Amino acid sequence: MTSSDTHYDVIVVGVGGMGSAATYHLAKRGHDVLGLEQFDIPHEKGSNHGVTRIIRKAYFESPAYVPLLDRAYENWETLQEENGRQLLHLHGSITAGRPDEKNLNGAVKACEIHDLPYEVLTSDELSSRFPGYQLPDEFKAVYQPDGGFLASDRCLIAHVEEAFNYGAEIHAREQVLDWKPTSTGVRVETDDEVYTADRLVISAGPWAQELVEELAGSATPERQVLGWLQPNKPSNFTPENFPIFTATLEGEPFYGFPTFEAPGFKIGRHHHLEQDTTPETLDDTPRPEDERLLRNAAETYFPSGAGPTLRLATCMYTNSPDEEFVIDTHPAYSNVVLAAGFSGHGYKFCSVVGEILADLAIDGETEHPIDLFRFDRLG
Repeated sequence: MTSSDTHYDVIVVGVGGMGSAATYHLAKRGHDVLGLEQFDIPHEKGSNHGVTRIIRKAYFESPAYVPLLDRAYENWETLQEENGRQLLHLHGSITAGRPDEKNLNGAVKACEIHDLPYEVLTSDELSSRFPGYQLPDEFKAVYQPDGGFLASDRCLIAHVEEAFNYGAEIHAREQVLDWKPTSTGVRVETDDEVYTADRLVISAGPWAQELVEELAGSATPERQVLGWLQPNKPSNFTPENFPIFTATLEGEPFYGFPTFEAPGFKIGRHHHLEQDTTPETLDDTPRPEDERLLRNAAETYFPSGAGPTLRLATCMYTNSPDEEFVIDTHPAYSNVVLAAGFSGHGYKFCSVVGEILADLAIDGETEHPIDLFRFDRLG
């Protein structure tokens, strides 16, 4: 190991969805930034792969997220203009469940508080407009036209390419072994070099609690499995005919996507089999029970999409105790910024989280509303 003579304004550890966005925003502001990623860019070991990610404004989790979503949409649009790739695909979103379901009513609340256009559809109205949906008669659905999906791999690549264009340096296949504060900044040791910087951003996904001991128990990895099934009626599952959905089905939270860039109707259960893991012990081979869970839901509620299984893929969530994000400066070091615990609903926010991380790293504060995500709430 040799010591690098190069000193950076900011080092970003983890160049996944959040880290690539932070690297881009820092470089765009003229800062000398180094991104460090232990795997390939992109890779399939964390939370960013799988072709698509949901983006929606009818945010049943909390209306407090909607202002951040507004900014996220603006930033995604800017990025796709800069990069020349289409990243946002807005064909609407569906939130569905029985009339008393918390998520259904939460989606309505978010729309009403933030004056978002929406419709409440009966099951028959939903099926008539979008035949891929065959939900129980008593179900209601909130349709919000601003929803859709992000081409997640493209988004990460676009952030990295534009970061290069603004002068960023990014190293893949270089693992961070340790970091330490110094009297003048931070020292970061990898399996190849030792680097120094004025400031540090740690956005390491499932590896966050291994790098930041204060995150132990607050950034817990969880095994997640997704399935792609061959539609029996492919026209029902095109992006134009099948808005993305989140739905409470028999008390369980499912979500799904139209066919896009990979064959098949994509379906998942939020928190899947509720299996905590670590990156080192992750069982990344899909099992028959994984397929059965997803197929049962598809056959019952999306029967024209429940043909043969085309693909199963494993990834990881990184969960906080309350499923709200962790975005803050380190509790002991003001020049170290943490981003973790995105709990399976963070990717849509990458474009604005990257901006927030750049704010915190350079200015120590941000104008964006992040009180919900402060570290000290974790106790």
